[in-house]
Amino acid sequence: MASKALRISGMRRWFCELAIGSLILGIPLSAAAANQCPWLNEATAGGLLGGDAVGTFTAPTAASPAVCTFVETGTNFKRTLTITVEVTSNAHTRVESLLSGCDAGMSPIKAIGNEAAICEAGNRKGARFQRVIGRVRDQVFVIAFDTTLKTDPLLTPESLPAKIYTAAEQVSGNLF
Repeated sequence: MASKALRISGMRRWFCELAIGSLILGIPLSAAAANQCPWLNEATAGGLLGGDAVGTFTAPTAASPAVCTFVETGTNFKRTLTITVEVTSNAHTRVESLLSGCDAGMSPIKAIGNEAAICEAGNRKGARFQRVIGRVRDQVFVIAFDTTLKTDPLLTPESLPAKIYTAAEQVSGNLF
């Protein structure tokens, strides 16, 4: 009688261990992040944009580069951080081409990939914005911040260079 009770107790223990093991192995599958951007995560982007950023990733195709877009939406505004990465055989020429679209406000950035520069430009709506253009080996990257607010208290002309530098640091570091 005692051996039968021990055998049943052993089976219960085995089933409990199996159940717990199944739960532990299943947790990482259900906790996978929605954003698959290989260069920046939503938490870092949210910190740069000042809130809870939602990210999307578009994989590269033969005709278009990879694009990560992070959006933070609030009452009456939307802030966007866009990262574009393309692989090209002549990255130096591509960077020069992209930098030629900058207005007079271009300044080189040290320690961020190769040939990186902060570029100031205007968009079709007349708003000014900054972006970083650079490369790591044969990968050309462009990082841009955009806001729908005329005078955004977070993305001010004084704070934007530090934010864009932080994003460029992360992206270029992950491209190495």
